[in-house]
Amino acid sequence: MTYPNQIDKFTEKLNKIGTVYVIEEEVSPVNNVYEGILCHDNITDSTVRVYTGPKLTGEKVENFLLSIPSQTPWKKSIKIFSDKPKLFITYETSGDQVEADDINGLQDAIVNTQTELERYKANGLIDGGTFERG
Repeated sequence: MTYPNQIDKFTEKLNKIGTVYVIEEEVSPVNNVYEGILCHDNITDSTVRVYTGPKLTGEKVENFLLSIPSQTPWKKSIKIFSDKPKLFITYETSGDQVEADDINGLQDAIVNTQTELERYKANGLIDGGTFERG
């Protein structure tokens, strides 16, 4: 991410506790195609559904492909073909895996936050623990 224009966002991890989670993700195709890694891991392929409305409403979208990234076999990549502006992907998962990339992303976000705080201090925007909006 590039500070200060963007803020890191993290997807909350799901614990693997023997429970099945039902997830819904909202995505927006670009040029009639959406392609990306689903937010959660260990997805049951047969449960993946795509609709044009939330909570399994609207039209069902059949034109999508699931694939497994070779370096992270617990993840799923999806490619959806649709001319609709918003799509809703639902699936079941048994929970997430925490991997080194998750920790590296968190460390990068902390370093970026510290750098931004130092920039604010250097510009006199933070003084003695008080934050002044500029």
